[in-house]
Amino acid sequence: MAERPLYPVCRIHIDELADEIGVWQHAIGARPNPAFGYCTDDVARALEVDILHSRILGWSAVEASARRSMAFLAAAFNARQGRFRNFRSAGGKWLDEVGSEDCHARALLALGIAMADAPDPTLADEAARLFREALPAAGTLTGLRPIASVLLAYDAALRGGANGELPAAFRALAARLAGAFTELSSDWPWPEPVVTYENALLPLALIAAGSSQNDQAMLRTGCRVLDWLTSAQTSDSGRLSLVGNEHWWRPGEKPARFDQQPIDAATLLLAAEAAYVATSAESYRRLAEMAYGWFLGDNDMSVPVAIPATGGCHDGLTQNGVNLNQGAESTLMWLIALEHIRRLRAASRPSEVAISGLTSSVPQVGT
Repeated sequence: MAERPLYPVCRIHIDELADEIGVWQHAIGARPNPAFGYCTDDVARALEVDILHSRILGWSAVEASARRSMAFLAAAFNARQGRFRNFRSAGGKWLDEVGSEDCHARALLALGIAMADAPDPTLADEAARLFREALPAAGTLTGLRPIASVLLAYDAALRGGANGELPAAFRALAARLAGAFTELSSDWPWPEPVVTYENALLPLALIAAGSSQNDQAMLRTGCRVLDWLTSAQTSDSGRLSLVGNEHWWRPGEKPARFDQQPIDAATLLLAAEAAYVATSAESYRRLAEMAYGWFLGDNDMSVPVAIPATGGCHDGLTQNGVNLNQGAESTLMWLIALEHIRRLRAASRPSEVAISGLTSSVPQVGT
């Protein structure tokens, strides 16, 4: 299957989804839907996207957006509870006192990335202060996906110069996640009774932690789990066929074919990238390209899910085509996927030139 083209950075849609508070959570078609307000999960992803885009566009192009997201995260942190709130109304009122475990972990991940990669030292310092305040609650999280996100946050924070008790906490949490994959049946090598959403986040965290700690057993576990997920989600035609959220996937049943979500394709791409960097196995580079291709039409319905001309992305793939709404999560995951495949191609082929145009819809054909 031929590689799909790269596209310029385009922030048209994500900018239209935002106001002075943050990124609207949902959309009706391409229009923001203020009825559902904002959520910390999406704002955290928006900060990650700003930092990725700063590498190509320069910090001045994304600084206002990044500072808005940082202010949102600071306001989201409930110091009394030691946790992040998640949902915020259109008027700016917080609708919960403590958000989900996923919310807390994703906020930590964005802060860790800012600590490591933000080109502005002031913003990186702000992220580090908030990261330290929110860190104690990380040890109380029990869900496997939140644990995985915290591991990735630890990994990024350590790259950003964090120390103290963090390395020991990193090792302990990594051991917890790896332990969830021991003594599992070969018929169902998954530590949950249902395969649901953002599944590749778990092997991604194991691969990252195994690479960081030079733990070959953990790295092999992560790759094995990723291989299993890939096999289960590859169609007979060689395209990515993600587990859908219609009824997920349980032992003895076939995976749900629809509705497939952009977050799953993007997270699979990130896991494949990490596995390729760790092992140099060509199969993982091909997997990353397969996940990228899913956004652009290499999927069960042969229709594009992403909209490179605006930087938007449809909210899922259904049996009737795409979900026409273009909410924040889907759009942000497309933008993350695009920048990571750009980085992977640049690393594996140094001669390939990245595209840095802001709004051009003219593709660069991959080599």
